[in-house]
Amino acid sequence: MDIFMTLMTLLATQSGNFALGMAGMGAGIGIGLTGFAAAQAVGRNPGAFGNILTIAIIGMALAEAVAIYGLLAAMGIFGGT
Repeated sequence: MDIFMTLMTLLATQSGNFALGMAGMGAGIGIGLTGFAAAQAVGRNPGAFGNILTIAIIGMALAEAVAIYGLLAAMGIFGGT
């Protein structure tokens, strides 16, 4: 029974690490794509720099929220188990 509890603790830790890794990877990809699209948009229309920057910052913040949700899930704050 002791080895079963040790195994379950190990699996729970690894699933939290996996969730955090996937959330971080998703946020990194989202932020990269947002920056890429913003750079292309400014290249096409330099006069709209201010509006594009504002929208890009909002998009990056929303992508970063995914990583924060992953961190909370990995820490076990959601779900209560």
